[in-house]
Amino acid sequence: MGADDKFEAKADELKGKGKEALGGATDDPDLEAEGKGDQAKGNLKQAGEKIKDVFKS
Repeated sequence: MGADDKFEAKADELKGKGKEALGGATDDPDLEAEGKGDQAKGNLKQAGEKIKDVFKS
């Protein structure tokens, strides 16, 4: 995985934060939960990238 994958993971995290904030502002628990899920997905991808970087060195 390369820089594109790292960018995609960070984009998922940021998209999730936006959805969570919008869900909280509009009192939409489904959107807020979807945002949290997107953040978790992005964080998991980033963790995988960090592990791969360790083994590349």
